[in-house]
Amino acid sequence: MSTKKEQAVETVDRSRRGFLRAGLVGASAAAAATGAAVAPAAAAESEADQKKARYKETDHVKKYYQTNRY
Repeated sequence: MSTKKEQAVETVDRSRRGFLRAGLVGASAAAAATGAAVAPAAAAESEADQKKARYKETDHVKKYYQTNRY
């Protein structure tokens, strides 16, 4: 025994879910389409580039560590 108010809320909830589903479908399709374009860029990095050190402890990093007591 639902009231008119409960039915109205249920209708609004359904329409919101439908809207979100449509957005998720569109976003996943866009991600799938751009996924193919992203993969070759990752392959462009050589094995030597993947192994090289990227972290450098510069003066401002040391100051950050000192300030935050790391």
